[in-house]
Amino acid sequence: MDVFLTGFLLSLSLCLDLGIVNVALIDVSLKYGARPALWMGLGSCFGDLAYAILSLVGMSVLLRFEAVQWATWLGGGGILLWLALKMAREAWRDAHRGEVDHPPLPGNHHLFGRGLALALASPSAILWFAAVGGSLIAQATDGTLPSAARFLAGFFSGGLAWTVFIVAAASHGGKLLGRRFIQACHAISALLYLYFAGLVLVNGARNLL
Repeated sequence: MDVFLTGFLLSLSLCLDLGIVNVALIDVSLKYGARPALWMGLGSCFGDLAYAILSLVGMSVLLRFEAVQWATWLGGGGILLWLALKMAREAWRDAHRGEVDHPPLPGNHHLFGRGLALALASPSAILWFAAVGGSLIAQATDGTLPSAARFLAGFFSGGLAWTVFIVAAASHGGKLLGRRFIQACHAISALLYLYFAGLVLVNGARNLL
């Protein structure tokens, strides 16, 4: 698979988990419109990109050790399977979420900073990058700077595309689709996690066995 497309899909697999960033984006979109939510979403994209760069740099060194390769193969694959099961289960549960209280919105740079902070503090994002993201990113590139740049460009583009999509959907159709919209996110997320779990396990088996 093309490294840009891999980065794009990996970013989507992270974004589709309905964590604190997506809840905030939907809430701001429904309350204040698309433009404030887009500024917040842009900040969250840079937060995810920072984690992706750290994962790329750190794991490229650690994966030289065979013990780390085994840990990321079995641990990363297992966690991805667990996340796929979790998202599939959530797709069938009541997806209603209460509204989050927000103070009057500040300027665009504050919205950008809030999105950045939410992405860096998101528990689901931290878990994803710490346990899974580094391994997947290291496998997606060939170790060269152009390959890493293409991957990161795809990763950022995936986050940006998701931000535009969820803001537009929440602004124009969220009130009508509501529960179905959230359930669809869970279902698509489950499929992506399952796909990447297979990718990690198959690649690990080829390299280590």
